[in-house]
Amino acid sequence: MRTIRLLLATLALLCLAAPGYTASVQGQDYTLLSPPQPTVSGKKVEVIEFFAYYCPHCDALDRPLTEWAKAHADEIVFKRVHVSPNGEPIPQRLYYTLDAMGKAEEYQSKVFNAIHVQRLHLNTDEDVIDFIVKSGIDRNKFTQLYNSVTVQTKVQRSLQMMSSYQISSWPTIVIDGKYVTTPAQAGSRMPTNDETAANQLMLKVMDDLVDQLAKTRH
Repeated sequence: MRTIRLLLATLALLCLAAPGYTASVQGQDYTLLSPPQPTVSGKKVEVIEFFAYYCPHCDALDRPLTEWAKAHADEIVFKRVHVSPNGEPIPQRLYYTLDAMGKAEEYQSKVFNAIHVQRLHLNTDEDVIDFIVKSGIDRNKFTQLYNSVTVQTKVQRSLQMMSSYQISSWPTIVIDGKYVTTPAQAGSRMPTNDETAANQLMLKVMDDLVDQLAKTRH
């Protein structure tokens, strides 16, 4: 099954590279956010991922997106915003506490693994703190930040951004405050519903948009 998925992803990229094929089409591969949101990325292109730890599709995208962001580090400023569909703050508080500690990227794959592979239920404060302590983080330092105004402010800011950026599903990528794409949107050209291939197609769309924008920043 994994081999088939990789083959489909490869075929999808070959289709995008075919002569005469328009890789990124507004309204099909991406949409324009109206109104566009301000960015503070200087000469680099801002790329924001709206995601959630508990989302299996975000988990599937995490590794290729992280690798993509590292490969484009000279061109982009990459940010993550943890969403909440029903105002449930616990996963967000976990993410923004790790972020405040400077450990969000280090623990990104670890949290996904805990939830989606180990099947841990990080649904309560006690669950989260138990996981954190077992992961080697100091309980007191984490708890102080977890319950802090700093983290609560970050959570509220993420909810405001969900509204401003009109986020209704995730993972969603917003580039330069105005170009919006998702694996489902980029993968709509695929004859079959394959998540791995759809993720790769979205990364190709992101390549096109970032390359286009980067040319105007120099």
